[in-house]
Amino acid sequence: MTKIVLIEDNHEMRENIQEILELADYHVLTAENGKVGLEMVKREIPDLIICDIMMPELDGYGVLYYLSKIPETRAIPFIFLSAKTERTDFRKGMNLGADDYITKPFEEMELLEAIESRLSKRKRFEAVLEGEDKWKGFQDAVCDLTGLDDLKDSAQIKSYGKREGIYFEGDTPKWLYYVKEGHVRNYKVTKDDKELVTGLFGVGDFFGYIDLLSQGTYNEYAVALEGAKLALISKADFENLILSNKDVSINFIKLLAGDIVDRENELVSLAYNTVRKRVANALSKLYIKYKEGLAERVEVTVTRDELASMVGTATESVIRILSEFKKDGYIKTKGSLITILDYPALRDYKF
Repeated sequence: MTKIVLIEDNHEMRENIQEILELADYHVLTAENGKVGLEMVKREIPDLIICDIMMPELDGYGVLYYLSKIPETRAIPFIFLSAKTERTDFRKGMNLGADDYITKPFEEMELLEAIESRLSKRKRFEAVLEGEDKWKGFQDAVCDLTGLDDLKDSAQIKSYGKREGIYFEGDTPKWLYYVKEGHVRNYKVTKDDKELVTGLFGVGDFFGYIDLLSQGTYNEYAVALEGAKLALISKADFENLILSNKDVSINFIKLLAGDIVDRENELVSLAYNTVRKRVANALSKLYIKYKEGLAERVEVTVTRDELASMVGTATESVIRILSEFKKDGYIKTKGSLITILDYPALRDYKF
């Protein structure tokens, strides 16, 4: 059953809305103010949030702001409910990332239609953000929401060989890339010609959209690891998609936000974690990208130099630590092939 959190300080209004939603077969949890509602959302992770604006303890704008900072809650559809009708209030709510805005008084069907619309659009985009077949979900959502019916036909499919370059620093971005097969890594080259991995992408991942949106040139390199098959969406189609539909724009903004959080975490890791911990983190990340189905053991093809560039250390240090992990039973190795035997141990590695 679809779970909705309703945050409303007016007791009578809260009960009326709860009754309407429960009659429509929604599971409704209620909160009497923003502070209680915020904690409830963090605890329950609902499918949708309805929130009043003017409330004690914490107003609706504050609730939305704090939820947008939490990875688990920032993608939840959020509908503002308020008696305020001034355009500036509407704009403030939408600028903060609200999905809809309903003013009191409202008709029962107006509320139910808004909820159904937001839930339906979220389902269409789950394939983009979380689903196993993101490419199909992306195309279906595009055709459904923007009318770009020829996007599927216009997307080019291109195969890259082992260690073949996809784009280079200084190139002009022309494509949004989607990984259909294989793996791709982004990296930067330092002044002393050392490589530092900045991204790793597997089946179902988009990449290249940051530089595409920035309107500049690529500031890093992309290379296929063991080889890759990519779908290439033209810059023009991507820009039309972003500019013509708010829902698509919001979801790519969320992807960008996730990238920023990931990179911040990696910088903290590089600054404060030991080399062993960083190698364990890198192997854990490779495990996630290479894992298929329910397999517990995952084979990863990566050179020691590539692993060192992910970790930000010397190749000799990586070789030594891999040998130690092998003795501990976390991995086994054969040439450039690393089989990860104990992912939980690597993921939770402390030192």
